[in-house]
Amino acid sequence: MLTDGVGVAPAMGEPVPVALGDAFGWYSPGSHRRGVLLCGTFGSEQWCAYRSWRELAGMTARSGCPTLRFDYPGQGDSRDPAGPEIPAARDAIRAGIAFLRERAGVDEVVVVGLRLGATLAALAGEGIDRLVMLAPFVTGKAYRREMAMQSRLIDVLPDRTPMPQEPDSLMVGSFLLGPQTLADLARIDLSAAERAPAPRILMLGPKVEALAERYRSLGSQVETGPFPDLTQLVSDPLFSRTPDQTFEVVRGFVVAGAPAPAASLPTLSLPPCRLEDAAWREEVSRFGPGLVGILCRPAGAWGGDTVLVVNSGRNPRAGHGRQTTRLSRRLAEAGIASFRFDLRGIGDSLDRPDGSLPLYAADSVADVTAAVDHLVASGYAPGVVMGNCSGAYQAFQALSRDPRLRAALLVNLYCFDLKPGTDVETMVRDTFRHSQSYMERARQGRFWRRIVTGDLGLAKIARALLRDGAARLDRWTARMPWRTWRGTSVAGRVARLRRRGARICMVYSADDLGIAAVRAHFGSADARIARRLGYPVQILDGTDHNLSRAIDQDRVFTILERVVRETRPDAAEPATARPAQAPGDLSLRLSRSG
Repeated sequence: MLTDGVGVAPAMGEPVPVALGDAFGWYSPGSHRRGVLLCGTFGSEQWCAYRSWRELAGMTARSGCPTLRFDYPGQGDSRDPAGPEIPAARDAIRAGIAFLRERAGVDEVVVVGLRLGATLAALAGEGIDRLVMLAPFVTGKAYRREMAMQSRLIDVLPDRTPMPQEPDSLMVGSFLLGPQTLADLARIDLSAAERAPAPRILMLGPKVEALAERYRSLGSQVETGPFPDLTQLVSDPLFSRTPDQTFEVVRGFVVAGAPAPAASLPTLSLPPCRLEDAAWREEVSRFGPGLVGILCRPAGAWGGDTVLVVNSGRNPRAGHGRQTTRLSRRLAEAGIASFRFDLRGIGDSLDRPDGSLPLYAADSVADVTAAVDHLVASGYAPGVVMGNCSGAYQAFQALSRDPRLRAALLVNLYCFDLKPGTDVETMVRDTFRHSQSYMERARQGRFWRRIVTGDLGLAKIARALLRDGAARLDRWTARMPWRTWRGTSVAGRVARLRRRGARICMVYSADDLGIAAVRAHFGSADARIARRLGYPVQILDGTDHNLSRAIDQDRVFTILERVVRETRPDAAEPATARPAQAPGDLSLRLSRSG
């Protein structure tokens, strides 16, 4: 187990956690005197690219180059910056360069920046010998324009209307760009540079020639090329693919002409990787079959409660819009510990043996069990497990199998079980991308316009209608006697859970597709559902599937805190248990939803 980075002398190429002021990162040692600093992009784009960015770090480390990657302050697992986030990001880049030179002992530094990270790296100042700029934004205004376009496509409510935006702010994929950040971005213009950011520069991507000419005029040797696989890297969090062709070009530029490997580099004894503030402290752990997680505990006394948080989709452990990191630290302020970790195939954990997606995978529950084992052995036995969407599915499976868990908070659970042989990728692409079934969309004019224009094929519609019909039939027969007699029905398993004292709290966004599964297995009577689960189902009006807005995350925090306190071993179960509602919360009863 690796905890806190205490006394760490890392093996060659093996990443270990490090702290760069407010930034959290991973460092992989190497034998070369040329180090590599990876500066990812911001927000939803980096969330999409996270796994591939980790793979690029592995490529450069295996080439012998000491490699450092990190989360900017205010993103991922880093601390919130004390001041504006754009200057804080530039300071973190400078801190990374200094780490490689002063701690890792390298003579040369190559900085690889992606999108906005490339733009900020070009503004970092001195200390860069080679710079790779992957699809950079020449101006901050160009970045804002593109993010505004993305927001209109991906930040929508269940009825497909745009998410409300805060004044003078921009939410993109649940990541918020505040007024100060937008103002700082508006002042960025690389074409106005009066000095080149590095002697040697590689630019890959569209519309880079004008900037390349500017840097050439300032004395840099600049190579340019295409980035044909950019879209597959930063536009789809679930099905993002590593751009192997482009990354191989990057690796070649990084290692070309590198000084011969050193007979010996300075022995690097890393200080403890501690991220903390007045209310919380965090520790990094490796455990189980190549899993990585972060324990966040109160800085002071705490009541022994620990919440285990499971990944949603392929979101790294920081969560969609970084909300899991914020939730963990907020729980610590309330005296509750938590453990956020990555299933295999997500974030910083190892790949799954078959390379498949971990979403709804039957064997992924073993990773959750490994996390429970790890926490119990560390003295932080979890009582409550929580997850959203596919994370809720894994949380329910874990609660059903592990008597050490007392309760589960299931947010937007789509289904309790998945039939063997289900093509998960197809299910996700054709179901979760839409908040309505094909039958419901058939009532909309734009659905038919897409058919007439050829944008939507009839064969695809037929397959989807068959899936919709099969799902409806499955839900309709869920409570039929011949299914419940088998003893393995959802209702039967939940009844066994309740007999052992476990409870389930379910929370849904209004009109979420998973609401139908609850009705199918438990009916629509509120009181009956509350008795069977231990809590009534909470339906949050005006909330999107990912709980993007801070007000919606406040609602879930209030519910979770109440569940933790009410399911302690010494807590008596109220006859009419009901999670508290956040101020201004409009929670509709299940019988009124739909």
